[in-house]
Amino acid sequence: MDEGRLASAGRPFLVPDARITVARTALIDPGAVVWSKRSMSSKGPLSGLERLAILAIILTWGLNNAAAKVATAHLPPMMVGALRFALALMFLFPFIKPPFPQPRRLLAIVLLSGPIHFALIYIAFGMGKSLSALVVASQLWIPFTAIFAWRMLGESMRLPAVLGLVIAFAGVAWMSLDPHGAADLKAIGLVVIACACWALATVLVRQTPGVKPLKVQGMTALVAAPVMLAMSFTFETDVVHRTLTAPWYVWGCVAFAGVVSTIGASALLFWLVQRREAGQVTPYFLLTPLVSCTIGVLFMGDVVTSQLVIGAGATMLGVALVALTEKKVIPPEGEAT
Repeated sequence: MDEGRLASAGRPFLVPDARITVARTALIDPGAVVWSKRSMSSKGPLSGLERLAILAIILTWGLNNAAAKVATAHLPPMMVGALRFALALMFLFPFIKPPFPQPRRLLAIVLLSGPIHFALIYIAFGMGKSLSALVVASQLWIPFTAIFAWRMLGESMRLPAVLGLVIAFAGVAWMSLDPHGAADLKAIGLVVIACACWALATVLVRQTPGVKPLKVQGMTALVAAPVMLAMSFTFETDVVHRTLTAPWYVWGCVAFAGVVSTIGASALLFWLVQRREAGQVTPYFLLTPLVSCTIGVLFMGDVVTSQLVIGAGATMLGVALVALTEKKVIPPEGEAT
């Protein structure tokens, strides 16, 4: 999971991992992120160190989706979110400083990208049987963002992007009609709703200039941790027992999401976008679902059928069309994690 996001369970919670995070915002609109040291950007070939950073982000976000699936199999899903945000808050709290421009819109961004998005994502990961189908469906935040940007920001949408939208949603529908995909139909539906929430938050971020990504991440963690903790004790059962008896590796998964994905991958992403135009690096993040799906098939019992492969391939093709046509999109917190 994780999280994108820019990934959703696997996405980084930049905001989704944004996260929102600069990553997700940069994917949708590279011009929306302004760096004081923009002169550092280079249009030459990527260096070996930059390629390693991109690879590390892809692997981290891909692993984060699998970590979210493991964690939600043992812990109450909303407790997973609460613990993840609590860990992230330990690192992000120093960035929460005034001023807080447009507080109502900022609150909407924080709620949509934090407790609402991640509650839906983690519940979906907890109830779904297949990691691969959920990860592929989580990429729909990119087409949703294009739709919201068209409606709310008045952006034009070229024909290839429109075709990409149709292909992406048709791919998810086709994948869901497979007997194995149909077993996860409710979970896929929750992921789609979560993607719409993430996309709406992303567009709202673009309407709120001057807000620093780390401040938004910190505020999201500050709100999401207690809200998801309260939701867990209110709506989930056997919370204390399941939390206290969770295996050690489950805590490793939570720590991976809260620290390695949210903080580590985000730091690498910020470093890359400071050095390069967002369009130079973000298309590589489309490989993140491939990492998650490979883990799902090899280690988590995901069943591969021709219909699932065709549906997933169509979805990723549609997402790529939207992203590359507009030259503005792509990773995913991920994050649904």
